[in-house]
Amino acid sequence: MTSSIRPARLTDLDELVALENASFDTDRLSRRSFRHWLTTQHRALLVAETQQHICGYILIIYHPGTRLARVYSLAISPQQRGHGIAKALMLAGEQAARDDGRLYLRLEVSVDNTPAIGLYQALGFQMFGFYRDYYEDHKDALRYQKRIRRYHDTPQHRSVHWLRQTTPFTCGPTALMMAMHALDKNYLPSREEEINLWREATTIFMTSGHGGCHPIGLALAAKRRKFSVEVWINQTGPLFIDSVRNDDKKQVIELVDTCFKREAYEQAVEIHYSNITQNDLITGFEAGAIPLILISTFALDGKKAPHWVVMSGFDNDCLYMHDSDPEESRQSELDCQFIPIAREDFDRMSCFGKNRLRTAVIIRSESIKGFYDDASPNSKP
Repeated sequence: MTSSIRPARLTDLDELVALENASFDTDRLSRRSFRHWLTTQHRALLVAETQQHICGYILIIYHPGTRLARVYSLAISPQQRGHGIAKALMLAGEQAARDDGRLYLRLEVSVDNTPAIGLYQALGFQMFGFYRDYYEDHKDALRYQKRIRRYHDTPQHRSVHWLRQTTPFTCGPTALMMAMHALDKNYLPSREEEINLWREATTIFMTSGHGGCHPIGLALAAKRRKFSVEVWINQTGPLFIDSVRNDDKKQVIELVDTCFKREAYEQAVEIHYSNITQNDLITGFEAGAIPLILISTFALDGKKAPHWVVMSGFDNDCLYMHDSDPEESRQSELDCQFIPIAREDFDRMSCFGKNRLRTAVIIRSESIKGFYDDASPNSKP
């Protein structure tokens, strides 16, 4: 019995819910979730149809601002399994993701789902993660990935343990903890440390709410913990001062900026007052360093907020990032690890504000030399 594959429609809602309930005992998509995915963007929701009845579906989520797609759910009617429908849906979903410009397709699968694992491996997926207690029934999961556009180099990734920030304003400290732990496994992140790092690095004020973290503040905090650091900033004036309108707040931000720069000079923290390039980041990464990079979240969520991420890999097409702040739409913190940002998109993402601030903090263990053997000492701007 042959089946055809087409995009799902809102009129398929009842059949999709019935199929979901017949296919899974736990981790089910609700009717509300299906309605959401049927009416939203950044996804492919395809159904397989036999004799005008839905016998399978695949839901693939596209993550804005990245080249990543994820198989969020795949279900086949119990009566129709073993007829190649899952394979046909996977291939159709992969083509939809490729047509949308995605470079990677990822998925999770239960360790005891032998048929699905066999299918994914036959389709060219490679395992790159193991996660305990992943599902509602406490079963472990394997994570698979496939490069769906051809490339000629092998991605270079660093073993960076992912951490989730515990407040809306501690992306910088959480990124710094990820980097320091990756460089020195004896360094132990904690929530207390997260808050302490923020207190050491905060600018006090930002557009609203609590202040963000200054790149030099983060660098000084890392240096106090016996790491070697370099800072890149493409402007010499006070950072983030345009994010507030109140003159008193501007004066405080300017004072904090001045204090950070003075302490950096006293501690011989090297500051490059120029644009950091992708080649600079890759050079440092290849030498064993881990960069923290300030991005604008506009491409991710449309909010134009400053946000610190950790560089966790690179290849000819992408730079890869760990993001400590999962968005609700992503559904999984796993999608915040090794996020592929296309090279042509990265430069637009890695600058913030109307002044086009571009800044990064390069963290190294003390045993790793800096980028430049003949680098000049830090000087006051």
